[in-house]
Amino acid sequence: MTRAVVVGSGPNGLAAAIRLAQRGLDVTVLERADVPGGGTRTSQATVPGLWHDDCSAVHPLGVLSPFFASLGLQRLGLRWEWPDIDLAHPLDDGRVGLLSRDLDRTVESLGVDGRSWRRTFAPLARDFDATLLDVLRPIQHVPRHPWALARFGAHAAWPATTYVRRWSDEPARALFTGSAAHAFARLDRPLSASVGVLLTTAGHRAGWPVARGGSHSIATALVAVLEGLGGRVLTGVEVDDLDRLPVPPPDLVMLDVTPAAALRLAGDRIAPPVRRALRRYRHGPAAFKVDFALDGPVPWTNLDVGRAGTVHLGGTADEIAHAEEQVVRGRMPERPFVLVSQPFVADPTRSAGGRLPLWAYAHVPHGWTEDVTETVIAQIERFAPGFRDRIVGVAARGPEQLEADNPNYVGGDIGAGANGGLQLLVRPRPARDPYRLAARLFLCSAATPPGAGVHGMCGVNAAESAIRGL
Repeated sequence: MTRAVVVGSGPNGLAAAIRLAQRGLDVTVLERADVPGGGTRTSQATVPGLWHDDCSAVHPLGVLSPFFASLGLQRLGLRWEWPDIDLAHPLDDGRVGLLSRDLDRTVESLGVDGRSWRRTFAPLARDFDATLLDVLRPIQHVPRHPWALARFGAHAAWPATTYVRRWSDEPARALFTGSAAHAFARLDRPLSASVGVLLTTAGHRAGWPVARGGSHSIATALVAVLEGLGGRVLTGVEVDDLDRLPVPPPDLVMLDVTPAAALRLAGDRIAPPVRRALRRYRHGPAAFKVDFALDGPVPWTNLDVGRAGTVHLGGTADEIAHAEEQVVRGRMPERPFVLVSQPFVADPTRSAGGRLPLWAYAHVPHGWTEDVTETVIAQIERFAPGFRDRIVGVAARGPEQLEADNPNYVGGDIGAGANGGLQLLVRPRPARDPYRLAARLFLCSAATPPGAGVHGMCGVNAAESAIRGL
């Protein structure tokens, strides 16, 4: 039997392992941490009984992942839970833009721009399942649904700052710009609308749910699938040299790691031209994560925000674009873009003893070393006066600690690579097969297409590439 080793047990590593096991390979996953899951781990970060997601918390692409859907993860305990409102973007004047699976509710919240919003996203949402089959693959492929992909591409190609000019009022403009800012990139560059179009359309197609009990439920279900196929996950195993693995020599190696880590592990196995290309791979801005334990709900000025699972805090579209530009340039903005997850709105099992868990992170420059906890609190207080008085516990992790906890987050870059320029489309290097590093050695992390997100498709695509070469 052909033996395969997967280094790293994030969603992509587990997805690659499952795909190989489905094809009859004997698969072992090696994980440095004591718990599998990578970016989908969950812990009691603040006070006992409150469950905080370590990194990824909300999963619009997870619920739509064609590979996850094929596995029947619900049979293995994964439950998606939806809030009443998927996403809220409050403004200083008390108004709020709302994103909902119910397009009518979103249209109503956007006032004069509601009809234009519907014209923009209703056709995209209608064809989104077909579009995803192409979007979640490398750019170098024959489209399965060319017309749907072309329509999506016509929207995605714009700079986000230009794309929002189709709307005249701030709720719509800010609501879209906040989603586009998930790219951790300048929003005045071509293609910077792409992530906003993707996440907004996903929200209208299936919402932005959380995993019941925490994101670790996704990893737990994936591990159960793998073990059911005869595979195994070994935790607490540090891999620093592919020639000294704690298992019999494999026929195939999949790396759920960064390009730089792949170079360290593989050494001369990788040809010089490929090594040179991987050394040019760039990492992007960082996250500064703060988890809060609260003794009651956040006192949002606009009550609709309290019903949302996810909240974007950054003010107007122009303000967000300026903050993102500053971060990319290595400067810390006074008011950074802050993402907030209120998982208890959809999943009360995260709470305990009247205490509520709140997850938040700010966009900060790559490798930022200063504590911005107070900056995050101030940005929340801006739209929820009295928030500080609800805090009973705080756990903060800056870029250095994020990387220490998960080496794939280089300099605090939780997206596994910069999303600017050519690298947004072609990662980790220009190649017909972006996953293949050498004979029977493949990269399957979020540094490969289609990039960051809990969907498993980087791993699936890499595994398919590996299988073709066997």
